[in-house]
Amino acid sequence: MQPEWQVICEASDGPEAIQKAEELRPNLILLDIGLPTLNGLEAARRIRQLSPNSKIVFLSTENSPEVVQVALDTGAPGYVYKADAQSELLPAVDAVLRGRQFVSSTLRDQKFTNPLEKRVPPCHEVLFYSNDSVLLDGLTRFIAAALKGGNAAIVLATQSHRDGLLQRLKTECVDIDGALQQGVLISLDARETLSTIMVNGMPDSLRFFRGIGSLIETASKAARAAQPEVAVFGEAVALLQAEGKVDAAIRFEQLGNFLAKTHEVNILCAYPLSGFHRKEDQLVFHRICAEHSAVSSR
Repeated sequence: MQPEWQVICEASDGPEAIQKAEELRPNLILLDIGLPTLNGLEAARRIRQLSPNSKIVFLSTENSPEVVQVALDTGAPGYVYKADAQSELLPAVDAVLRGRQFVSSTLRDQKFTNPLEKRVPPCHEVLFYSNDSVLLDGLTRFIAAALKGGNAAIVLATQSHRDGLLQRLKTECVDIDGALQQGVLISLDARETLSTIMVNGMPDSLRFFRGIGSLIETASKAARAAQPEVAVFGEAVALLQAEGKVDAAIRFEQLGNFLAKTHEVNILCAYPLSGFHRKEDQLVFHRICAEHSAVSSR
């Protein structure tokens, strides 16, 4: 019905979409998020590297603000919510081909940042610790400050660190039982949480935002503060790095940065210094530091 447009290819999953984009370099790609094998968010990032001039319009049933923001952050100028597709898909394609951004009317009440605009770096800190006592000291201060200020906290840690944290919080006169019952404090095993996010050895962005984003929203609603923030501590990244899965750890950190752009969160990550003694570990150390707004080592 649009003689000026020509469909040159169709793809059934993420890897095929990447392959065809590299081969054909189309002017525009209409991309679903819920693709098999590799989701559309990950596919879009790779397509942008291989065919940077191809404009992307996402078409998805996903309408959560964090997923839409991450989709736009891939550099895609268009996002159409599938429920609006009948009336908005063709206008979206036309707008994007003309160099304009298009977001479905259903989503326009949300505040999405332009990936080309300069942003304030997210509050995403990392602690490299010499022993567990140093870690627990820093972690206790981080979580206690949030809870005492009427905010919420999420802890994704190993069982031993979670147990140690709860003991120390009690000495800080924090009502741990009340915080856990009210949902102001959410404490989960890092490895178990990681297993729900990883796909083929890498963190899946869609699973990440659905899982971690849902936890943040739940904790935020339980907080007492008028404009609550959520303190998030995670050492899933340290588990990945210890297993030699450096790229997966870095990707996890990058997803944390995306999350900080769509939620009121303060994020603290931690790695044991013992994992960076070799000369070849220094490059990994610097890559990790580059993903954070502040770095400390004790």
